[in-house]
Amino acid sequence: MIKVVRGNPTPEELAAALAVVQARAAAASTAAPGPSAPHPAWSDPARVASHRLPRPSGTAWARTYWPN
Repeated sequence: MIKVVRGNPTPEELAAALAVVQARAAAASTAAPGPSAPHPAWSDPARVASHRLPRPSGTAWARTYWPN
């Protein structure tokens, strides 16, 4: 039950407000409860920084692409 506590809405304003409330309730009832799907390993940010970067030197640029 919805009750207007303050103000005097027109029938059109009241209908618009009720349409919004009903749409939100319908969307909430169709939402899937529970945890979301797990992220695949390739999108894990820890994968990118899994190794230490080489110290700056003359050959550091080459070591950034080749594992030790």
